[in-house]
Amino acid sequence: MFNQYDVIVVGAGHAGCEAANAAATMGSKVLLVTMNMNTIAQMSCNPAMGGVAKGQIVREIDALGGMSGIITDKSMIQFRMLNKSKGPAMWSPRTQSDRMRFAEEWRLALERNPNIDFWQEMVTGIIVENNTAVGITTGMGIEIRSKSVVLTNGTFLNGLIHIGEKQFGGGRTGEGASKGITEQLVQLGFESGRMKTGTPPRVDGRSLDYSKMEEQKGDEVPGKFSFSPSTTPLLQQKSCYITYTNPEVHAILETGFDRSPMFNGRIQGLGPRYCPSIEDKINRFSERTRHQIFVEPEGWDTVEIYVNGFSTSLPEDVQFKAIRKIAGFENAKMFRPGYAIEYDYFPPTQLSTTLETNLIQNLYFAGQINGTTGYEEAACQGLMAGINAHNKTHDKEPFVLGRSEAYIGVLIDDLINKGTDEPYRMFTSRAEYRILLRQDNADIRLTAKGHKLGLASDERLKNVEEKKRSVSKLLNDIRQKKIDPDKANPALAALGTAIIEHRTNYAKLLKRPQINIYDLPSFDEELANYLAKYDHEVLEQVDILIKYEDYIDKEEKLADKISSLENHTIQNDFDFDSISALSAEAREKFKKIKPSTIGQASRISGVSPADISVLMVYMGK
Repeated sequence: MFNQYDVIVVGAGHAGCEAANAAATMGSKVLLVTMNMNTIAQMSCNPAMGGVAKGQIVREIDALGGMSGIITDKSMIQFRMLNKSKGPAMWSPRTQSDRMRFAEEWRLALERNPNIDFWQEMVTGIIVENNTAVGITTGMGIEIRSKSVVLTNGTFLNGLIHIGEKQFGGGRTGEGASKGITEQLVQLGFESGRMKTGTPPRVDGRSLDYSKMEEQKGDEVPGKFSFSPSTTPLLQQKSCYITYTNPEVHAILETGFDRSPMFNGRIQGLGPRYCPSIEDKINRFSERTRHQIFVEPEGWDTVEIYVNGFSTSLPEDVQFKAIRKIAGFENAKMFRPGYAIEYDYFPPTQLSTTLETNLIQNLYFAGQINGTTGYEEAACQGLMAGINAHNKTHDKEPFVLGRSEAYIGVLIDDLINKGTDEPYRMFTSRAEYRILLRQDNADIRLTAKGHKLGLASDERLKNVEEKKRSVSKLLNDIRQKKIDPDKANPALAALGTAIIEHRTNYAKLLKRPQINIYDLPSFDEELANYLAKYDHEVLEQVDILIKYEDYIDKEEKLADKISSLENHTIQNDFDFDSISALSAEAREKFKKIKPSTIGQASRISGVSPADISVLMVYMGK
């Protein structure tokens, strides 16, 4: 019934879709297995993509040749660039998405890929021979053979849903849990744990009074995620709204605390620190009289509303009473209550830099199975696992991104070296080279790499090379072109910055915080005509490169210095027990994580600089 596949991907969420598409686009024959073909790429939680640091990840996925950016552009209903009042390292694109269109666009994209087959059924186990994954077994007892397996199970591994004192098995509301895989992996020697996440109630938008809320519009000039010309910015957008809880809401919610699975011990797993439930916020921040609620539409045509900020596992009657005390929600009709879900995960220190497991060859983990939270974090892991499963199957070199190359590299490096005991979420603060890893230059950083892999198209590479040439030329011209005081000073005075006494080049003026490249046309008509030849992306690049030149140069030098440690490789079978001078903790961590370079070894939690010095001396480095 089935031929042997190169790659089998288990699970069709954000990680699974990217994994399947990447491996198939690169030339592998792929089978995507899901328990429900109708929930491929389902947005299980909020109908949005991007945000702080997450937006950078989506742009990186797109630059490499992944699909999340294109799918998001095709299904967005609002676009905002967050943190524009801060420096460019903090700028983060975010879209509100049409939940149904997002899933539809992903499914159509996968179905258009001729190298992807589909199978709808629960996977109950991995076929392992000679310590190598060679296929899967299904609930009907079918064995399907493959050269590699990528597990992207999301919240479905022994998923348990909690609503007050009620609990029932499920990976998502209305869908069953996945059984068998955890038990088999534990028998094989893997360590597993439990995590939890939650989701808020959904309500009928027709029953809300938006006049009592603050309107949150999209950007006046909206952007988009993908660098590809195949998508375009929105011409019209749908608004979100902001409202707040109040002491009366909090008091009602507290009446259900005795029935809360969070407080009576029924939930054992740790939830996401940076996206706590409403009852957790009230309990931890009792001094606060209100908490922000984002009222997010779930699509262009649906009336369903996502109540962001009101995640909860309290009894449904308490949820309903409390939500009706929020301004604008007095007559709210609930579509479904919020709930918490517990699920199995596997501490990611059991993985290599390619997301292949250390215990079983050709078996890869991606997404929430690794302890992460968020669509974007899952999608980038799926992309990397799909790339590496394909590469190993076809005897090609592994593909690994460093911390100075991409947020994706930071995320994977954090996971495999530091691990996580709570759902991991990406932030700009996790990236020490964030001025280099901006959302605006993801294509310049990564598209050539994606093209070399066979993911990014020839057109993508041609576009980014043209962009680089344009940036280089404009950068040089701006540094060379000068302006006289009599021309510059009226414009400088109008912008509220000091006048000049001598002929000065435009680059020096751009370093002033009061001036950006879009102000320069007011200085000189000839310059205005010249700048009009360049598009927004090129102008923005040049503005950033000039204004933050010293910071960028400093980070590049630091990255080069640190990356030298990555050149010192460590053999996979290296005997760390033979180095008696290593601390016991370092020896234990090295044997468990199996670092491939001294650079990776230096970033493992619990390893001291002295341990690295000993290791380098022993290895003759």
